[in-house]
Amino acid sequence: MLNRTTLDPETRVLYGDSLQPPPSYVFDAAIATTFSLDFETALAAPVSLALFAAENRDDILTHPLALLEGAERITGRLVIYADAGHLHAQSRPHSRLCSLLERIIVEVAAPREGAFHPKLWALRYRPTRAEDPTLLRLLVLSRNLTRDRSWDISLRLDGELTRRPDANNRPLFDLLSRLSDLAVAGISDDARTLTAEVAEDIRRARWTVPDRFDEVSFAVNGFGGKIWQPASCARLGVISPFCDTSALNLLSGLPTAEKPVIISRPDQLACVDSATLDAFERVSVLDEMAATEDGEEVSTSALQGLHAKAFIAETGWDTILTIGSGNATRPALLSGNNVELFASLRGKRSKVGSVEQIMGEKGFGRLTRTFVASELEPIDPATIAAEARLDDARRALCRGGLHLRCERIESIDGDAHPWRVWLIPTEPLPLVGIASLQVWPITRGDGHACDVLDALRAGTTVDLGAMPIVDLTRFLAFRLTADSVQMSALFSTSLVMEGLPPERHAAILRWVIDSRDAFFRYLRLLLSELGDPFGAALAAQEGSGSMAWASAADDAPLLEDMVRALCRGGERLHAIERLMTRLEAGNDTGADPIPSDFRTLWDAFRIALQDQGLSHGG
Repeated sequence: MLNRTTLDPETRVLYGDSLQPPPSYVFDAAIATTFSLDFETALAAPVSLALFAAENRDDILTHPLALLEGAERITGRLVIYADAGHLHAQSRPHSRLCSLLERIIVEVAAPREGAFHPKLWALRYRPTRAEDPTLLRLLVLSRNLTRDRSWDISLRLDGELTRRPDANNRPLFDLLSRLSDLAVAGISDDARTLTAEVAEDIRRARWTVPDRFDEVSFAVNGFGGKIWQPASCARLGVISPFCDTSALNLLSGLPTAEKPVIISRPDQLACVDSATLDAFERVSVLDEMAATEDGEEVSTSALQGLHAKAFIAETGWDTILTIGSGNATRPALLSGNNVELFASLRGKRSKVGSVEQIMGEKGFGRLTRTFVASELEPIDPATIAAEARLDDARRALCRGGLHLRCERIESIDGDAHPWRVWLIPTEPLPLVGIASLQVWPITRGDGHACDVLDALRAGTTVDLGAMPIVDLTRFLAFRLTADSVQMSALFSTSLVMEGLPPERHAAILRWVIDSRDAFFRYLRLLLSELGDPFGAALAAQEGSGSMAWASAADDAPLLEDMVRALCRGGERLHAIERLMTRLEAGNDTGADPIPSDFRTLWDAFRIALQDQGLSHGG
């Protein structure tokens, strides 16, 4: 993190830790933005926010009950905005729990036909003590909400909510307040309201500047107006995984006392004009055999590749370090078509370091080597053209041209109660340069894929097949194949679905809470309070619930948890009643999904409250 050592590659921070509230605070609300997103990482984020942090995403994914409760607690308090058509997909089925993300993920499109590219978290935490102020946190990232293990940079700013707007926060407010209007497949009123609230809070934040820096400022590209670019300086350093000739000409042409230096990726530099690269003093790439300080090679499971983005400028006695989402490319820095976010930190060079100290042998540069122009051939123009056609087709599919309809159908197997889903184009889609197009619900996998290219070109409805209610989802996977070269694109997008049954949510609950053991483990997780990560983590462990019900004497711990929940205001007791109502909703099996001993305990608990003249409001 920047508030420890400037771009020191030995400084590591876990994503989940950055989301955790400060001591004596609990998570209240958040808005996140990302270019790309994978469902499992997005599903793990609510657990990190509301329940407990884990060493990595995969640890959280082993606890489906925690994933369910995390999504339940976060609903209405988290919105994630992602670039339309850049949700990751896979051939195998995704967890049915991913359908719960329909209430959290909103796909958007950049207003100037570029990419929606900012990566940030704007978080609000409320105090557990009434006398403490509301706290805010801003994370400015170079990475997306995916499991990518590339080298990245992040900035964390903590601050307090004040009464007066700070003009320095205006770019952040402008970005956040515009998000709702960029949605391509609709947005709920609740998500729109929450986004506006958080935007206003961020506008009134007073940030604590990281150590060694004196001030912080922000800039946003992509909405018209002045485009942020590095200013004239004594020396410039650039870290950018993606680059092109036009942007590097801009950067090398800035008035500077010395030639700039750049760290990028070899496949990108191979496509840049040699004369442009000659204008840089040093052109480097990440060394695949980079070693740690003790001489051990970085393992294949460690950080790989370059995704960090930074511009380091020396001006006067100061160093300005700018990080964010923007690469050294034309859409980011010249045309301004991409929506990008930049955060610039200014500090004395004696404290922050110079370009050479940050990017040289004693800094990030120790992970790099000199780029050799002949090591890679430039990308074939036919490949670039095929990528462009795939991107055009992706845009056509993800930006309002399709919707879904589902209807319940009669079944020979009366217990299956399948639903049939249709994919409906609003108009014919040309899909030029595409050889094939397969579609399937992400909960089903490509074993249920349908070939839809001819139908969509003709503007006709496609039958995606019959499926159980738990597989119904607004998220579809698309596999596009180009017609000229062997190239394909696999992605997902969320479409508006007509006829989605309201009991679908309850069916997913019953699918996860499928046993007596699971019910009681989930119940203990449900009774854990925000701000009690240890209790939540313990409740989420396998096998921690059923043994507590081996005898009637073991009812006491759960009863004590219920009494404590009542003393804390009864919010968790309301959640228990909602859980019971949802488990019963649409249950056509005839079996009671709620264990009889808990139903007896719950009824006795409510009677005791009434006898004492108390109520939990349920």
